[in-house]
Amino acid sequence: MRLKPGALLRFYSLCGILVQVAATKNKARGSQGQFPLTQNVTVVEGGTANLTCRVDQNDNTSLQWSNPAQQTLYFDDKKALRDNRIELVRASWHELSISVSDVSLSDEGQYTCSLFTMPVKTSKAFLTVLGVPEKPQITGFTSPVMEGERMQLTCKTSGSKPAADIRWFKNDKEVKDVQYRKEEDANRKTFTVSSTLDFLADRSDDGAVVSCRVDHESLNSTPQIAMQVLEIHYTPLVKIISSNSWPEEGQTIILTCESKGKPVPEPVLWTKDGGELPDPERMVVNGRVLSISFLNKTDNGTYRCEAKNPIGRNSTEYVLIVHDPNALAGQTGPDHALIGGIVAVVVFVTLCSIILLGRYLARHKGTYLTNEAKGAEDAPDADTAIINAEGSQVNAEEKKEYFI
Repeated sequence: MRLKPGALLRFYSLCGILVQVAATKNKARGSQGQFPLTQNVTVVEGGTANLTCRVDQNDNTSLQWSNPAQQTLYFDDKKALRDNRIELVRASWHELSISVSDVSLSDEGQYTCSLFTMPVKTSKAFLTVLGVPEKPQITGFTSPVMEGERMQLTCKTSGSKPAADIRWFKNDKEVKDVQYRKEEDANRKTFTVSSTLDFLADRSDDGAVVSCRVDHESLNSTPQIAMQVLEIHYTPLVKIISSNSWPEEGQTIILTCESKGKPVPEPVLWTKDGGELPDPERMVVNGRVLSISFLNKTDNGTYRCEAKNPIGRNSTEYVLIVHDPNALAGQTGPDHALIGGIVAVVVFVTLCSIILLGRYLARHKGTYLTNEAKGAEDAPDADTAIINAEGSQVNAEEKKEYFI
């Protein structure tokens, strides 16, 4: 049987369709284990973001990147969106990588990588854009500040995303008791943050460096800092220093009046007992130093040093007592009178003891006869012994013994 030419053409077309369908089915079955892989990306505003899509197993299936608005950026190695910031990094059957330079906040969002299998498989990558905070500024400072006045310093920075953190320091020591406030900017993407430091000015703060530090993840551990040096004006603080803690007659004493204030105090004023110095020849004032030579008892009294500056005045006193060097020597040396009195008492007691002992011995002085003199040993009885004793009175003197 012969086929007409038109029928033969239709037969070949049908065979081609069947072959194509079979190939498509085989391709679909082979792509069941193919999945695109992506990662979220974080980039600082103005930086470059790299978006990478990988497929471990791919049988020549196309890859595509699209932006949050579902606009195709790249289809394989073909650029679809006219944006000079978007460039192709790498295109192969296993990877499609692109870069977006000079990233802005509007570029943030969810990007899609599509693998054109049957059905199409997708993977999402979220691009986060960090807003860099502007350099902070400190406001509310006036110079100079009077001691005791309340100071309110405010540190402010805008454009951060997420909101930045503000910390206060005074001479490198962090101040914790501060107020913090956060406001959303008009673009509804970034924030303006501010912090207020409230304290009473003290003379110890004069010359102190107050700094406001802005910390943010976009700054790569290098915070932005604003600094302000405090200038505090205060009344003088006065103190008198003596060159001699125990002034004596005839000596010289030097009294130094130390005064510290801001502005620097004017030359000090020295007075004695509420009046002028009575002896200018011996009492010489040289700047802040009062020198008194050839001290005597008339110099005793209260000396006052007064210092002042445009903020106010202050004073302090020193009580001078001039001592007698002879009296001092008598008080501090050995007490010879006391020692002499003690020696005299000891001698007197010793002499009295000797005299009493002599009189006692004189009263108890006596004699006794030994048995030999009395003849008691040769006597046969008591009567004979008495007779022998009486008869022996003549020789008794020769055998008399004394005791003391």
